[in-house]
Amino acid sequence: MRPLVFQTDFGLADGAVSAMYGVALGVEPDLRIFDITHEIEQFNIWEGAYRLLQTVDYWPSGTVFVSVVDPGVGGSRRSIVVRIRGDKYVVTPDNGTLTFLAKRGLIEEARELDECKNRIRGSEESFTFYGRDVYAFTGAKLASEKLSFELIGEKVPADSVVVLPTSDPCIQEDGSIEGTIDVLDVRFGSLWTNVPKEMFKSLGIGFGERVEVTVSTDRRIVYKNTMQYARSFADVYTGEPLVYMNSLGCIAVAINKGYFAKAYNIGIGNNWRISFQKVNQWR
Repeated sequence: MRPLVFQTDFGLADGAVSAMYGVALGVEPDLRIFDITHEIEQFNIWEGAYRLLQTVDYWPSGTVFVSVVDPGVGGSRRSIVVRIRGDKYVVTPDNGTLTFLAKRGLIEEARELDECKNRIRGSEESFTFYGRDVYAFTGAKLASEKLSFELIGEKVPADSVVVLPTSDPCIQEDGSIEGTIDVLDVRFGSLWTNVPKEMFKSLGIGFGERVEVTVSTDRRIVYKNTMQYARSFADVYTGEPLVYMNSLGCIAVAINKGYFAKAYNIGIGNNWRISFQKVNQWR
């Protein structure tokens, strides 16, 4: 039986997530249900999209993901199920949650979820909890193989999936690299960027050398400093900032045993820009 993996912005303070579990187990009591997280910032579709990217590659073939960050619940946005690379599936509102999977070319096929046919009985007049009534129910039927992907609904072009505005990292005229801050390492406050290690290496910066880091939003600089490019946090003193490669092969910025994002009130998304420049060691 396929693993069923939930992600929401519901939190665990009330019974919403538990209700989703109950619906899924009502479809098939032997389902194995897991969680990515339920602590996504409320209504933050961008963060939900990134958490999918951070996770999906590490689950086995056949896994069904249900991702619900749905500020437009009950509105005109469509519901969708996509098959992604590795024969895995994502059940979600089509509101941008699939942005990073689409950008990486991971979506192989998409079907519009028929919300009338694929929902728990008795929920037909409920329009505010599709996570329970539609998505958990459909995800459970897919995971238990009581519903095939082909019967979800009408096939739609994979490139019709809604994506949020994004910017690719680039090399500037002065030789620096500019990218965006895509997400925070929430527990520890690191800034995870979209700058891949291969691009960063083009700066010719070796471990132990200094990097000039500039963070801005809406053309306003909120942080500028130099710091060490380190293999790990152990390479710098407690409280010292560092640049490092994160677990997804992109460049990140942190404070050793500190919380960088809170220290400088830094957020995430396409408006948060970050640049890296090699520091002349002799000046």
